Order: sequence, then C-alpha cells, then structure tokens
Amino acid sequence: MKKTKHIWIIFLVTAVTLGAGVKFYTDQHNAVASEEGTPTAPQAMVVEITQITPQNIQIWKNFSGHVVAVDHAEIRPQVSGRITEIRFEDGQTVKKADILIVIDPRPYQAALNQATAALNVAITQASLAEKEYKRAKKLIKSEAISQGLFDERANKRGSAIANVTGAKAAVESAQINLDYAYIKAPISGKVSRAEITKGNLIQTGASAPLLTSIVNNERVYVDFEVDERTYLGSVKSKASDNNTKTPVRLVLLDGELEYNGVVDSFDNRINPSSGTIRARAIFENKDKFLLPGMSVSILLGDTGNHKKILVSERAIGTDQDRKFVYTVNGDSTAKYREVKIGESINGQRVILSGLKEGEKIITRGLVRIRPGMAVTPQENKDTAEPPPSSEDHAVSGEE
Repeated sequence: MKKTKHIWIIFLVTAVTLGAGVKFYTDQHNAVASEEGTPTAPQAMVVEITQITPQNIQIWKNFSGHVVAVDHAEIRPQVSGRITEIRFEDGQTVKKADILIVIDPRPYQAALNQATAALNVAITQASLAEKEYKRAKKLIKSEAISQGLFDERANKRGSAIANVTGAKAAVESAQINLDYAYIKAPISGKVSRAEITKGNLIQTGASAPLLTSIVNNERVYVDFEVDERTYLGSVKSKASDNNTKTPVRLVLLDGELEYNGVVDSFDNRINPSSGTIRARAIFENKDKFLLPGMSVSILLGDTGNHKKILVSERAIGTDQDRKFVYTVNGDSTAKYREVKIGESINGQRVILSGLKEGEKIITRGLVRIRPGMAVTPQENKDTAEPPPSSEDHAVSGEE
C-alpha cells in the first residue's frame, strides 16, 4: 500500500513538471515568433500634404543681352579737300541737318559758278536755235528754203535743248558737291569726337576716313538670344492675348536701374547649332543713360497674368524620363500621378499638365512611399512654399 502511494506521488510530480515545461516552451516560442516578425497590421505613414491652388503670376525668364542703337550714322567725306572748320564739341547733342564739319568750299563754289555760266550759254543758244527753227518751219511751207536747210535747223534746235539739259545736270552736280563740303548731321543724336581735326586733307572713295559718328539714343534696342521653348511660349502667349506685345524688363549689371520695354521682333530662323533664336527688344531711353554696347540682363515675361500651378520641387519624383507626384485620394492612399513640368522658380516648378485645382499632393518623403500605400495626411502650411504673387514677378533662370 505504501509502495502504491509512493508511485502515485512520483507520477503527479512528473506530470506537473512536464506541464510546466510545455507551458514554458510555448511561451518562449510565441515570444521568439513575435520578435522574428510575425505579421501584424501595418501602421499608416504620416505624410505632409498641400492642396493645389492656382495663382495669378507673371513668369519672367532671365537672359543676357547688349544694347544696340536704333539709329546710328558714321560720318565720312563725300568730297575731297582740306578741313577748315569743326563745328561741334565732343559728345554734343546735335539735330538733323546741323553742320558738323566744313571742307574748303571754294573749289566747289567755283565749279558751281562755272556750271551755272555754262548753263546760261546753253540756254541762250537754245533760244536762238528755237527761233531759227520756227522761222525755217514757216519758210519750208512756201518752199523758200530747201529741205536740207530745214533739217539742219531742226537738228541744231535738238542739240541746243540737249545741251541745256546737260548744263542743268552739271549745275546740280556742282551744287551737290558744294553741299557735301558742308558735312551735315544725317540724324539727330549724340555726336562722338572728331576723328580728324581741322587742317587735315581728306579724300573720298572706298578708303574714305571716318570723321565722326552719331547715335540717336532716345530709344535703344537690346539684342539677346532665347531658347526655342521660350520663343514658342512667347508667340503662343501673344496670339492668345490679341497680339499684345511681349513685355521685357532691362536691368543693368549693378542692378540699380530698370527699364520696361517690349519685344520688337524675333529673327526669321532658329540657329540649329545652339537651338536659340535672336530676339530684339526696344526701350525708351529718355534719360540717355543707356549706351550702345552696354551688357544688360533681360527679363522676358508673359503677355499677362495667368493662373498657373506651382509645386515644390521636393514633391516631384523622377521615374526614368518621367516626372510624377503622389496624390492622396479619399481613402487616404498614395496614388501615382505623372505630370509635365515647366520652369523652375525659386524652388518650385510650374506644372503644365497632370494636376488640377483642389487636388492634394504629398510634399515630403517620396522615397518611402509606394503607389497604393496607406497614409495619414497631415497638412502643414508652415513648411509649404507659397507660389510667388504677380506683384513679385516670378523670375526663372536662363535655360
């Protein structure tokens, strides 16, 4: 009896020990399984979003250019002779037809006097020939003179008329040469210095020397080159705004003075080697501060303010040759959206297509997001980059 009781005690102790071991093993296995990543419900990523709100802005693109005179004239002699007078000061403002330089006019005055005298002789001879011709015309009717004599008088009359014409041309030529002796300003503007001084002998011809030059700088051109996309955008914008001139702004290198103007013309072809086209803008220069040859910055703008969508560049991802953003739809999942981008402006990009007003996009952490991923949207206006207003004239860099 005692032996049986002893056996039962050993059996119960063994069972309790085995049960405790099984429970310990089970608890340890569950703990290890949990640590090794037993599938659990995923947590939605918290993301920053911003709502698309188009803004009225005028985009300005920056280019380099140089000032060119609208009217420029180089003064060279048209008759030979010795310079007897210089009638202007260096840098003086002159008006059209003002006398600048005088070449000794005496030889040309003498030639004019001689041509005038020859014209008077020709007129006198022509008058006499006309009278003889009329007399011969009456006599030939009555056969008082021979036909040969009549023809001689008619021929003499024709020669006399031709001599008068030639003498008048000689007088006109002599008058022109005399006028050329008084070198006049062909345009109004600012005259340069006298390149040849009083007393020097000058000659005409292909190697005629430069005497001075005049620049009319009340208005000036600025020549610059733009890329093909900018040219197309400018032309399309002009067509949509009833041929309104494309506005431009001129800024000097020191950044202190600024002038407003318009694009005057584009060239007739695009340079295939550079992919650019020459453009010319025109500016009023009432203060005469702008001078030909100046290097300036040109800001080329739209013809008016237009609503555009701008997105922070950190919200735009790259997928090979495509650009995309992630939108957040109604069930709080990230959705892949391909977009077409435009100019870069102060850390933002103009979105040409792919987004519309009211949509919400993720602005941070694109590398951790996958299409269809659950997200927790959080609008953070403090970190959003507001698009520039039309008053700020958003400026993009030269492309």
